[in-house]
Parts: sequence; structure tokens; C-alpha cells
Amino acid sequence: MGDRILIIEDEPAIADALLYALGTEGFEPHWCALASDGMAWLQQQPVDLVVLDVGLPDESGFELCRRIRRFSNVPVMFLTARKEEVDRIVGLEIGADDYVVKPFSPREISARVRAILRRTRVQPEPEPSTESSLFEHDPARRRIRYHQQWLELTRYEYLILAALLRHPEHVLSREQLMDAAWDDPGASLDRVIDTHIKGIRVKLKQVLPDIDPITTHRGLGYSLDPQARQRRA
Repeated sequence: MGDRILIIEDEPAIADALLYALGTEGFEPHWCALASDGMAWLQQQPVDLVVLDVGLPDESGFELCRRIRRFSNVPVMFLTARKEEVDRIVGLEIGADDYVVKPFSPREISARVRAILRRTRVQPEPEPSTESSLFEHDPARRRIRYHQQWLELTRYEYLILAALLRHPEHVLSREQLMDAAWDDPGASLDRVIDTHIKGIRVKLKQVLPDIDPITTHRGLGYSLDPQARQRRA
């Protein structure tokens, strides 16, 4: 049994090429031409990755991805004819794992799919912890506890915060954080990192409103102090 890939694409020629390329690479692809059909399939069938066209006739791929993220962290790769930078930013900010502009090679899609699946399934080594740390990292379940509360993090928020936890009090540049969170860091942008850091801070402050363990180093990047409570009390 190969990995199950859901293709949501309204152009039959593109869908046929992807079905053939992914099938010959050992994947099990399924095609839906409409967003509504794709959502119904995803809610009923186990899926390992979604290849999602942005310009669907019944609903924007961006909006569909937002709805998917409400109940699933399945990896999503966007396909689009749009080359504008703002569209790429939006796609990555709402939780996509990759963003490919048409025209493209079906073999390239297969390679990117394989790389995303390989990265999202990597289980990092357990993180060292101390009694005074505000954080507890559970790599096997890909979750982080803060002040005895498990955080509801998106995939990218988790990967960024995990990277900061691996290097406590070290300044990590935006490029280093992109390397930790994205399979193709060149597809991301500094603004995307800043957006996810903002989201992480909001969730940390919901637990401890008076403490911000993440420090912004302007022009350099970010660092995390896992013992911020003791140092800033």
C-alpha cells in the first residue's frame, strides 16, 4: 500500500498527468475535480497528502485549505497559475507545506510530495528538559506543553517552537527557522516566520499573560528562554 494522495484539481489534463506520475512512483492517488468533492473524500477516507489547486470553480483553494486546517494537519501542496508573491505568502501562512506555480513537471510534483512526506514523518530525538523549564517537548506526538498545558499549535508553529527549544537562549535567524519548518525554505519569506511567531506568542500569553519567553532580536532573528518565569518574575 502506497501513500494516499488526494488531488483536487479541475483541469482533467493536469489531473491525468498527476495521477499517472504519482501512480508510477508507488503512490495511491485519487482525483476530485471540485472542492466540495475533495472535502467530502477527505472527511471519509484516510489521506497522507493533499495536492490542491488554488483556482477551483466552486471554492478558492485558499478557503478550502483553511477549512481543512480546522480538523486536520494533513500536508497540503498548492498548485496555482498565480505567480504573485502575496499569493505565495497567503498560501504558506494558512498552513500549506509547498506552493508550486504552473506549468510544472509531474515528476517534480512527485519528488516534492515524497520530500514533504519524509520531512513530516521525521521523529526528532527527545529534548532534554529541566525542572525549572516552562516547556515540555513530546517529539513522538509532535506536541509541546507550556506551564503544564498542552499548546494547540499549527504544524508550522510547532516546528518553529521546537527549533527554538532545541537551542535555548540562542538567536536563530529567520533563515534557520525556515530551514527547520519548511522542506523548501526558498519558497517561504521572512514575513511568514514573523506571522507564525506572532501566533505562538498569542498562544503562550493565553497560558501566562505576563511572560514572553520569546525575544525578538531586530535584524537577527529570535531566541527563547525556557526559564523566563524565574528570570522575569
